[in-house]
Amino acid sequence: MIDVDKLKSGDRRTLAKAITLIESTRVEDQKSAQDLLSKILPGNKKTFRLGVTGSPGVGKSTFIEHFGQYLISKNYKVAVLAIDPSSPTSGGSILGDKTRMEKLANEENAFIRPTPTSGALGGVAQKTREAMLLCEAAGFDFIIVETVGVGQSEYEVASMVDFFMLLILPSGGDELQGIKKGILELADSIIINKADGANLNLAKKTQAQYQSALQITSADSFWKTEVLINSSINLENFDNLYKMLDSYRMLSEKNLQWEHKRQKQNLNWFESLIKEIIFRRIYSDKTKNQLFKDLSLKVEQQQISPIEAAYKIASGLLVTSLE
Repeated sequence: MIDVDKLKSGDRRTLAKAITLIESTRVEDQKSAQDLLSKILPGNKKTFRLGVTGSPGVGKSTFIEHFGQYLISKNYKVAVLAIDPSSPTSGGSILGDKTRMEKLANEENAFIRPTPTSGALGGVAQKTREAMLLCEAAGFDFIIVETVGVGQSEYEVASMVDFFMLLILPSGGDELQGIKKGILELADSIIINKADGANLNLAKKTQAQYQSALQITSADSFWKTEVLINSSINLENFDNLYKMLDSYRMLSEKNLQWEHKRQKQNLNWFESLIKEIIFRRIYSDKTKNQLFKDLSLKVEQQQISPIEAAYKIASGLLVTSLE
């Protein structure tokens, strides 16, 4: 049983136990998790949910560690939910972010939780939304969600945060051709990372290229995507990042977009939960699970169309619900 009062007091051990509970697939734990979440809802609207994504090697973990320490120096509490890729064969996860963010992990006002994707779509853990709510209940001011930065993950994380940040490396312009227009439209900010030393001039050129590209792709909105350069060894860059986030929050609240975005996040969470519950029912029921396996094999061998197979599964679920 999770002590809700201890959770709300910010006890990190209780928070860790609460996240473990919601990640559990045991039926008893799932019921306890629902009860816990009902006690802490609605979420804290004052918390800033920040998504950080980018290709592997761009320096996301180092960036988050240094920016997290910067925020703590301003008397904020920072939680990091670092999505770790699970092995598709063994299901095992690397879970190395606590090691990579060792200095931040040792801060009293920081909490780092590596979370395995467990095969979830696009590298976003199935329980990330619930984990964010628990962190908010524990009094964290900033919740940073780090994704693996591949496939569908950018779209998934953008649907659950207040501000979506894309990290890229200084480049000669070739990378711009490879980035999809949709990703640029999702980003509230593009950060040219590792902009120091010999990379500084190249970073400034990259910044100008993206600013030019965004004039074409940016839709009409209260907020225009900003392109900033960053070096984790230069604290002035973090001052600019912080001012940008503060400006975004003030503008979005003034334009009533902050509350609107939170409402959309709840709807996305609702739709995601429906999918999860349906699959959970299929896998937990022996008869339905066997039907799913049989139909999967027939689809693979082209003995039945995917459409017909899907409707057979859906019909079975609906009949059970009506009964």
